Amino acid sequence: MWSPVGQQVMISTPGQQTTHYGIGAINYYTGETVVQFQQHKRRQEIAQLLSALVEKHPTGTIYVARDNANTYEDDEVNEVVKAAGGRLVLLYLPTYSPWLNPIEMLWRHFRREVTQCELFESMQNLLAAARDFFERFNLCPHELLSVIGSHSALIL
Repeated sequence: MWSPVGQQVMISTPGQQTTHYGIGAINYYTGETVVQFQQHKRRQEIAQLLSALVEKHPTGTIYVARDNANTYEDDEVNEVVKAAGGRLVLLYLPTYSPWLNPIEMLWRHFRREVTQCELFESMQNLLAAARDFFERFNLCPHELLSVIGSHSALIL
């Protein structure tokens, strides 16, 4: 954006600042994602995500790589893990090691494609663009495998 010398460009903004968080998981072998956009990033929302993973994958063991955020340490999260009957395994990653968590590579790609250098008129427009991104990639999940660095096509 440019403006004449000595004149400042006025950019309209939505006004009231609201925050939403993307909470998600990606299947390292298939590229399928489960992503939820919430106004908070608390233990309750983490428990909802884990429940959604268990519902989406009714059989087999589900391994969830997680950072060391304290949002996983709660009775609500533990109840979901126990209710899964040993099928839900939380893998604890070392502190300050986002490169070990495939979802971090997906978030970086998301920011590059959706939010970088973009100004949305409203939070609803931003959330719609975010949902479109994940819906588009869930239609062709194999494209996400290269984004997260998965070589599962060679393994399967």
